[in-house]
Amino acid sequence: MTSKPLIHSKTLGLDSQNASSYQPEPYNRQDPNGWDVLHLDQAIPVEPYAKACMIRDLSSWSRVYLLNPIRWIANALLAMILVFKRLWPFEFRAYGLMHRSAAWFLNTWVTPEACHLIVRHLGLGSSIVNFLIDNGPDPAIARSTLYPKTVQDLADNAFLEHDLILYNFVYDFHRAQQQHPNWLQAVHQRGITFDSIRPVAVEVEMTPRWHRMLDLESAIELFKVFYSLLLTNREFERAVLSLQFDENFGCYVSQLLGDYRWNHVIMNRHPLAPNSPFCAARDLLLHGLTTEYLHRYLELAKVQQERGAIAPNGSGSTTHPAENPQS
Repeated sequence: MTSKPLIHSKTLGLDSQNASSYQPEPYNRQDPNGWDVLHLDQAIPVEPYAKACMIRDLSSWSRVYLLNPIRWIANALLAMILVFKRLWPFEFRAYGLMHRSAAWFLNTWVTPEACHLIVRHLGLGSSIVNFLIDNGPDPAIARSTLYPKTVQDLADNAFLEHDLILYNFVYDFHRAQQQHPNWLQAVHQRGITFDSIRPVAVEVEMTPRWHRMLDLESAIELFKVFYSLLLTNREFERAVLSLQFDENFGCYVSQLLGDYRWNHVIMNRHPLAPNSPFCAARDLLLHGLTTEYLHRYLELAKVQQERGAIAPNGSGSTTHPAENPQS
C-alpha cells in the first residue's frame, strides 16, 4: 500500500473527515485493498486522523512479520518473570525507571502513528471520566488532569496515574451513587453537559525514521514484559484487570444517554472473570479502540444535542449518533 507520509500529529475536530492524510490506492474491484475499504467504512465512527493512524499501523510490515515472534518471546519472558516474582521473598517497584524507559522506547523504536495513538488515548480517557463526573451523582468528585501532549510527557508516571484515575473514579462514582440515590433523575432534570468532550491536542513528531518501525501491538507486547518486571504483582494484576472495565464505562454512558444500541462494539468485558495477563497486549489494543469508539460516540452526541436531535436531558434522540458519522 502506498500513501503519503503524515506531516503532523494534531488531533482534529469534527470537521476533519477530509484531513486525515490517508491516501488509498486506486480501487480495484477484482483485488480490493481491505485496509482502504475499512478506512472508508463508517459503520462504527472513529475520529478520522486517529483512524488513518490505526490503519497505517495495522498495515505496517512490522505487524505482518514481527508481531507473532515478538508475542511468543514476550509471553515466555512474562512467564519467567511472574514465576520469579512469586518465588522471590520480597517485591519491588520502579515507577520512574518504567516510565522513563517507556518514553525512550516509544521515541526510539515505535512508529509515529502508534505514539500518536498512545498519547491521545490518555487524554481521551480523561475526557470520558470528566464527562461522567460532570453528569454524575457528585460533580465534586476529583477530576482527571492527565492530558499529555508529547511522548516525553508520559515519563511523569502517566501510565500509573491513568490506572489510578480509573479505579478512584469508579470507587468515588459508586460511593456517590449510594449517597444520592436519585442522582440520575436530578441530572436529567438539569440537563446533560458535553463540555468535557472536546478535541485532544497531541504533538508527536511524525517524520519517518528507519528505527521507528514497531507497530502498536508489537510495542505493547514487548513493554508488558518490562511493565510486569517493574511493578509489584498486585499493581500488574490491577493494570491488567482495568482493561476489562470498558464494559462498565460503556454502561455508565448508556445509562446517562438512555442509549444501549452501540454497546455491542465493546469487546473487553466481564471484569469479574479476569483475563490472563498473557492476553494483556491484545486487551490493551481493544481498550484503546473502545476508548476511541466511545469518545467519538460522545462527540457525535454532542453535535446532535447542539442541533436539537438529542434533548439536553439525554432523552428524545431521533437518531443514533453512530448513524450520522459525517456530523
